[in-house]
Amino acid sequence: MPEQFDSMLFQKNGYKCYVHSACKPGYSGVAILCKQKPDHVEYGCGIDDIDYEGRVIRIYYEDYSVMSVYFPSGSSGDLRQSFKIRFLKLFETYILQLRKQVPNLIICGDFNICHKSIDIHNPIRNKNMSGFLPVEREWMTGFMARGFLDSFRINNQEPHQYTWWSYRANARAKNLGWRIDYIMMSDLLGKIFNRSAILSKARHSDHCPVLLELAN
Repeated sequence: MPEQFDSMLFQKNGYKCYVHSACKPGYSGVAILCKQKPDHVEYGCGIDDIDYEGRVIRIYYEDYSVMSVYFPSGSSGDLRQSFKIRFLKLFETYILQLRKQVPNLIICGDFNICHKSIDIHNPIRNKNMSGFLPVEREWMTGFMARGFLDSFRINNQEPHQYTWWSYRANARAKNLGWRIDYIMMSDLLGKIFNRSAILSKARHSDHCPVLLELAN
């Protein structure tokens, strides 16, 4: 919930904070922190099943729009996995409609999907795990084929580049991770792409930040 988020900590450093939370307190939510005031903030995406869980927030600027999105996990069982697959279909339809109005989209967040074998430690062992299922990976391939770029992979094809590590078995120290956090962008923005990086040394949670830098 917004009241559970210490926005003053960031506001003192010049950030404006926008938060969209699940209706169920403490369940899930997304936020955007920015120094330049947006032209408009869109809370949710107009799809009840998604907005009830506080999974999408977006800000508009004149030339582009930035979205923070939190894809569901299916690791807790069949019910949530089914919801995850439904979410993927609903989200893709929503994005394709949105892009007709806002061609320059930047979609940031936890997708809860490893796209390729290079994005996960031990892909053979994890092949039947939610987050690396064929249907999820195929969705990611199809989504990108519709005109989106995985910014990190534009200039980095190295293995062992992860954004999430389990708290178990000292996984982070051993770099036994998953790359499930992405900054996707409309391919139209490729012409001003500068660099992208995974900031794996930042230790604030079991995830780490991902950076995208575009040219002015």
